[in-house]
Amino acid sequence: MAIYYVNPAIGSNGNSGTSEDTPFASFWAVENLKLQPGDSVLLAAGSVFNDQLDLKYSGTVNAPITIGSYGVGDAPVIHSPNDGIHSLYASNIVIENIKISDTGGAAIYGGSVSNWTVRNVEVDHTGLAGKSGSVTFRTGSNITIENSTINDVNGDGVWIEKVNGVNFLNNTVTNAHGTAADAVQMNDSSNIVISGNYLDQTGAATPKGVIALVRPVNALVEDNAIIGGGFGIGAQAGTNVAIHDNDISGYGGYSWSYAIGLGDQGDTRDYDISGNYIHDGVWGVAVSAAGTTTYVREDIDIHNNVFDDLSQAALKVDRPASGSFHDNVIASDVTPYSISPAIIAANTFPVSNNTTLDEAQATLLASSDSLAVGDTTHTDTAPALVATHDSLKISSDLDAAHNGNILENDSSANGTLLLRRFEGEYVDKDGVTLTGQYGTIHVDSDGDYTYTADAAKLAGLSGDVSDTFHYKISDGTSLHFDTDTLSISIHVDDLLT
Repeated sequence: MAIYYVNPAIGSNGNSGTSEDTPFASFWAVENLKLQPGDSVLLAAGSVFNDQLDLKYSGTVNAPITIGSYGVGDAPVIHSPNDGIHSLYASNIVIENIKISDTGGAAIYGGSVSNWTVRNVEVDHTGLAGKSGSVTFRTGSNITIENSTINDVNGDGVWIEKVNGVNFLNNTVTNAHGTAADAVQMNDSSNIVISGNYLDQTGAATPKGVIALVRPVNALVEDNAIIGGGFGIGAQAGTNVAIHDNDISGYGGYSWSYAIGLGDQGDTRDYDISGNYIHDGVWGVAVSAAGTTTYVREDIDIHNNVFDDLSQAALKVDRPASGSFHDNVIASDVTPYSISPAIIAANTFPVSNNTTLDEAQATLLASSDSLAVGDTTHTDTAPALVATHDSLKISSDLDAAHNGNILENDSSANGTLLLRRFEGEYVDKDGVTLTGQYGTIHVDSDGDYTYTADAAKLAGLSGDVSDTFHYKISDGTSLHFDTDTLSISIHVDDLLT
């Protein structure tokens, strides 16, 4: 298990490459090695490589070949007129702690590979030669992409095709550009988990959608923030697909735009769509198709979702289908459903036990009040969730960062408190940084915040001034959320003297 070092600033391809003092200079030397299971190739921090790295050899499950970094400083960067990292048939590979940008093709391309892990990799400005898919895997098994960032790429942010076993976890994908581009596209793949990601297409030029799954088998899409695009999640022609607890918003641009769409491109069976917060868009869930081809659409269960601020109905079913739409919460100004008369007459897609958002919140308050006075007849009540106003006073240390936590005085009966939005911005794993009237605030997903006053904005003022920020919390369910404010009070006279 050898470690090879590559540093173009001080290295030579005539070196052994086996120490930081005798590194290789380029990928040419690495590609002329016969890498063995357990070997690592480490790129010097702060270095730049202007060639494609070809991986030809495989590790083993217990001893993968690793491409990573060493030293202190910025992540090493790979530029290339072709792909950044390219491999055919090599398996058991780990790529971590590097950056790939300004490539003509994909950042990473793997064909007929298995057991790859891509983690903590930053990707931007790829596909400049018109090749789509900044991270691409075609045909293989067991692909994991986690804790990575993909931004401002041409074509799909991620393209996966004919792969059995996909884990796409805790990534950020923003602005995948192109009329055929999605943040994430997976075709003809199985045993898929897409979880904990922040996927935002609001800044993309002419994007198609956010998540596109075509003919997925055994797929779980849960706990993602999905924003913008022509649609949120397209899950067409799948079998055994679960779409749970996602926040889907800001999609539109077309009369057919939907948060979740299914029913086209093949038979659709066994879908569970629940716990999602769907808002600020066009249609909610659409069981539909572009043409009139007859497909099977059966066992589609849509329940316990929240639909708010939609220009069309929460549910659209305009092709033959069987399933149910029940126990959802629908804002009073949103049309509950649009189902074709033939389907209503056949009673194959019944609608039941849905309620308005106002009614659901009133029931929640009534349940909380009943429990507070010892009413034990309510044994299946929704958990209470309360956001409480937060305040911070600043009267000293102008240049210091002032800290607090938004969630510490909020409460939830089920013990879960999640910060969902801050001034309308989704709070992802990297937090949110905003500029207020008198200073700058950074808020993390756990509620911790840091506020720094801006002396230039306070100059010439006296007395007390304040910055106010709005936030929304959840208890991890689609129904229960609450809002309140954080006020930063600044005593200018004390601060500037």
